[in-house]
Amino acid sequence: MNPAIQRMLERYPHDTVEDNVSALREILQQLALLGLWRSKFFEHAAFYGGTALRIVYGLDRYSEDLDFSLLEPMPDFSLARYGSSLERELSSFGFEVSFAPVEKTRESPIESAFIKTNTLKQLLVIDADPTLLAGVQAEQQLKIRLEVDVDPPAGFETEAKPVLQPVPFAVRTYVLPDLFAGKMHALLFRRWRNRVKGRDWYDFVWYVANYPLLHLSHLEQRMIQSGDYPATEPLDARSFRAMCHEAIDQLSVDQAREEVLPFVVDPRSLEIWSRDFFRTLVDRIEIV
Repeated sequence: MNPAIQRMLERYPHDTVEDNVSALREILQQLALLGLWRSKFFEHAAFYGGTALRIVYGLDRYSEDLDFSLLEPMPDFSLARYGSSLERELSSFGFEVSFAPVEKTRESPIESAFIKTNTLKQLLVIDADPTLLAGVQAEQQLKIRLEVDVDPPAGFETEAKPVLQPVPFAVRTYVLPDLFAGKMHALLFRRWRNRVKGRDWYDFVWYVANYPLLHLSHLEQRMIQSGDYPATEPLDARSFRAMCHEAIDQLSVDQAREEVLPFVVDPRSLEIWSRDFFRTLVDRIEIV
C-alpha cells in the first residue's frame, strides 16, 4: 500500500465494513481534489458543499459528493477535460477507477460526472479486514459524483485553503459566510425526492455552533436565480428568519434524523433535535 494512503487510513475506524467504505470514499475524494489541483481546475472553480466543509473545515459527518462552482459563468465548460487527470492521479496511488461524464437530459446549469470503482477491489487495496468483506458483492460499485455549477450566482468570495494529505496542496473554496448562505438556500428550497434531507439540518447546526456568520446578500442572489425570491426588494434579516421558521414548522424531525444517521459519527448528537431546538438556532445566526 502507498505510504501516504497508510497514513490517511490511520485517522479512521476500521471496525465494520461501513467504516472501511467511508474511509475509502473520503480518501478517493481527497485524491480527486489533488488531481483537480494538479490540472489547474481551481483556477476556474471553487469547492463548496458538505464535502468542502468536511475536508477543509472539519465538519464531523461523512459526505458523498464533490460540489464545485465556477468563479464566473462559463456555458461551454466541460468536466470531461479533467477525466484523464483524475484517473491518472488515483492510479498513481494504487486505485483503479473510471471517470464517466453524465449526459444531460434537460437544460441545467449543473455539469456532472462520476468517479466509479469496484468497492471490493479497492477495499482490498486499503487492506480492509477480509472477515468484514463477506457481505460485499463482487460487482458492487462505489460512486463519487462530481457536480459543477457553470452559471453561479453573483456575490461570493473565495479563498485558498490547504489540504495536507496525501501530499500538501490547496483548493479554492467559498469563504464560510457564503458557504453558509449556500447551505441555507439548500435547506429552505431544495426539492429532494419528496423527502427531508437531514444532512442539511445537521450542517445548519454545525454552522451555528462553529461559524454562525451568514452572507445574506449572496443568499438573496441564489434565491433570485432559483426563482424563489422576487428581485423587487432586498432580502432582510426579518424576512429570512421568517422563512426559516416556516421551514421548521413544516419539518419532520424524525425523517431528518433518519436520513442523516448513516453519515454521523456520534448518533447521540441527534437526540436534542426538535422544532424548538432549530427555532432557537435561527435566532443565533449572525447576518453579514
